Amino acid sequence: MERDKLFGKDINELISVARDNGMPGFGARQIADWLYKKEIFSIDEMTNLSKRMREGLSARFDYGLSAPVKETVSGDGTKKYLFRMLGDKYIETAFIPDRDRATVCVSTQVGCGMGCLFCMTGKQGFQGDLSSNEILNQFRSLPEFNRLTNIVYMGMGEPLNNIEATLKSLDILTAEWGYGWSPTRITVSTVGIKQTIKRFLEESKCHLAVSLHSPFDNERAELMPIQKSNKIKDILEIIAAHEFGGQRRVSFEYILLKGVNDTPAHIKELARILNKIRCRIN
Repeated sequence: MERDKLFGKDINELISVARDNGMPGFGARQIADWLYKKEIFSIDEMTNLSKRMREGLSARFDYGLSAPVKETVSGDGTKKYLFRMLGDKYIETAFIPDRDRATVCVSTQVGCGMGCLFCMTGKQGFQGDLSSNEILNQFRSLPEFNRLTNIVYMGMGEPLNNIEATLKSLDILTAEWGYGWSPTRITVSTVGIKQTIKRFLEESKCHLAVSLHSPFDNERAELMPIQKSNKIKDILEIIAAHEFGGQRRVSFEYILLKGVNDTPAHIKELARILNKIRCRIN
């Protein structure tokens, strides 16, 4: 039976872990410091914890990191890593170097249930949600971990359909007791899930990217079946009503498909539906 993993737990969970292990009140912060601020790979390396406390933790938990099982390299330097999940399932993570930037693209699900016509992952169908441990492991176990400047949630799966693990992982990445990353270095991409997008906007300060790909409802529904149940009009209303403070931004992703969504009419309609939102189009 697989044991629970320490890595990927938030501060409230670590408070419970420390209390159950008979540790003092500051024990949760000590554990978090080892998990997210120091580059260790085992509970035994938490040297400011007593031997008894380390043994107690080791009896109940695995540390929780796992290395990728396969690496492929493209001509432009992009690397794709394959991580093995339980049940012989796999997820893909990408490392993208670009001059002074180094970005990791993480997955939030095994497969994807959105069925977008232009996406290979959508052809696999949805096979399961990832835990916060499995999301963050892609970041921490990346061989280029120390080079990273940015994180994008644009890999396999729909992040807002796995909202609990997505928000928890973002909390660990940005909290001062966690990795302490600026939210402006992290972008979460979504097809637009109206049941959870407002929660993401309110509970996270990370950038938002919305897959748009057509400003016309019928055409977007052909490209992205989610349009039938989560109309882009409703998503845009939620975004327009939200106060984006500081450097936080929203962008819209638009793949140009020759002869499909690249006409002057598309440009005009795109400008019309986005005219109330300060945004970027990528």
